[in-house]
Amino acid sequence: MDSFDYIIVGAGTAGCVLANRLSADPKTSVLLLEAGGKDNYHWIHIPVGYLYTLGNPRTDWCFKTEAEPGLNGRAIDYARGKVLGGCSSINGMIYMRGQARDYDQWRQMGNVGWAWDDVLPYFRKTENHYAGADDMHGADGEWRVEEQRLSWEILAAFRAAAAEVGIPNTDDFNRGDNEGCGYFQVNQRRGVRWSAAKAFLKPAMQRPNLKVLTHAQASRIIIEDGRATGLEFRHDGTPRAATARGAVILSGGSVNSPQLLELSGIGQGGLLQQHGIAVQRELPGVGENLQDHLQVRLVYKVANTRTLNLRANSLLGKAAMGLEYALFKTGPLTMSPSQLGAFAKSDPSKETANLQYHIQPLSTDKLGEDLHPFEAFTASVCNLRPESRGTIHIASPDPMAQPSIRPNYLSTEADRSVAADAIRLTRKICAAPALTPYQPEEFRPGPSIGDNAADLAKAAGDLATTIFHPVSTCRMGNDNMAVVDDRLRVHGIDGLRVVDASVMPTITSGNTNSPVVMIAEKAAEMIIQDGR
Repeated sequence: MDSFDYIIVGAGTAGCVLANRLSADPKTSVLLLEAGGKDNYHWIHIPVGYLYTLGNPRTDWCFKTEAEPGLNGRAIDYARGKVLGGCSSINGMIYMRGQARDYDQWRQMGNVGWAWDDVLPYFRKTENHYAGADDMHGADGEWRVEEQRLSWEILAAFRAAAAEVGIPNTDDFNRGDNEGCGYFQVNQRRGVRWSAAKAFLKPAMQRPNLKVLTHAQASRIIIEDGRATGLEFRHDGTPRAATARGAVILSGGSVNSPQLLELSGIGQGGLLQQHGIAVQRELPGVGENLQDHLQVRLVYKVANTRTLNLRANSLLGKAAMGLEYALFKTGPLTMSPSQLGAFAKSDPSKETANLQYHIQPLSTDKLGEDLHPFEAFTASVCNLRPESRGTIHIASPDPMAQPSIRPNYLSTEADRSVAADAIRLTRKICAAPALTPYQPEEFRPGPSIGDNAADLAKAAGDLATTIFHPVSTCRMGNDNMAVVDDRLRVHGIDGLRVVDASVMPTITSGNTNSPVVMIAEKAAEMIIQDGR
C-alpha cells in the first residue's frame, strides 16, 4: 500500500483546488483520484462544446433521476462531470458567487467562519478578474473571469424589456446583491474554457509530491478504531489501496460523496444493513437535504432578428462560425449556454431576488438536440431558494451502480407558487415595449396555458429540468442531521472530511461552481491549520 499525507477522492472543482494548495508544501504528499479520464477531449475546451460533453459517457456520469411526481412522472438527466476538472469541464462557465445573504444565513445556522465577510477574501484570493482588483474582486488568483466575446440583438432587447418592468440593469452580479439584469461573466481565457483543472491542477502536476491517478474509482474508505486511515479503489480495473497519515478528503460532489460514505458504512443504519454494509457510524443526514435549482424553460418565437437557430441549422452558418472561432476565438463557438442573466423577485414581499433567469438566443426541445427550425430565444427561470428537499442514496453495494437520485422537485406549495409567478413575470417581460419590434410569440408553454396557478404549476412540471446545481447532501452543521462540522470534518470519524458542494447548508442564490472554489480554498487553509 502506498502511503500519503492526504488522499483526495475526486478531481473535480474542489479536488483540483485542494490538490494545488495541499501539495504546495513539498514535505506534504498528496494522492488525487479521479474516476474519469483526462481532459484531452477537444469539446471540453471549446466553450460551445458543452453540447457534446453533457450526456457523453466520456465526460459525464450520465446519471438520471427517479421518476419525479413534481415533474408529472418524468425522469430527467442529471449530468455530473466525469473527467479532470469535474463539472467545471462541462458546465456553463458562469462566474457567480450568490448573495451575501446566503453566507450570512450559513453563519446564522451556527457555522462559524462562513458569513459573507468571512468568505469574500477567499473569492478574491482565487479570482483573476479581467477588470483588475478592487474591494470586491481579485486579480492575482488562478480562476480567470472574463466578459463574453459575442453579442445578440435579441438579448439587448430582453434586457431593455426587463428594465421596463422594474428589473434594473447591472454590470456585476458578484458584489453581494445580484438583483438586476446584465451579461454573465464567464470562466474563460480568450475564448477558451477555463476549468479548475487548467487553473489549479495543471500548474501543480509537476510537483513530485502530488500523484494524480485517472480511471481510479473509489470503493471504500478504510476505517479503523473510528478513524479514516486509507482508501480502497480500483485503478484501471485493478484493486488497490492507499493509506492516509493526515486525512481522507471526499470531493466527489453531491452525488458521489454521500454514495462513498454509505458504501463505507457511514449513514443511515437501516439503509446500510439492507445492502449488507456494516455500520461504522450512524449519520442519518448522509444523502438527505438535497437541494437543486429547477429551471422552467420558456421559448418565444421572434421575427425581424437573427438568433442561433437558423444559423446553426445551416451548413454555411456552421462553417462561418467555425472559421470565426479558429481565426479570432470569437462568435457563437465561445458561447456559454446562457449569455444574459437576470435576478428578480417573484413577488415584492421577497427580501432579496429569488429568481434567476438564463436567457439564450436559441431554442431546442432538449439541451444537446437540434435547434428549432425558426428564430427563437429561451428564457429559463429558476427558483433560487426552493423549499423542496430530496435525497441521494445508494441503490446497491456496487460502487459502479448509480445511486437513487430523488430531487423531489415542486413538492411544496410554495415552490409551485414561485414557479407559477416566474412564468407570469416572464410573460410580463416579453410583453414589454422593448421587445415589440421582434413580435415575441410564446411557443412553450404556449398561450393555451392560462393564468391559473394550478395550470401554470403543471406546465412548469412539464417543462422544467435541472440546471445542474445539486448541493447539501452532506450538510454542514452541528445538529443531528448534519454530516460535517464547520471545519468540514465528518462527525464521529477522525481523519475524514468532505469538501465540495454537498457541504452547503442551503443552496446559494446562483450558479454553484465558483462557491465550490471558495469552499475548497477555505477548506485547504483549515486542513493545513489543523494538520490533518
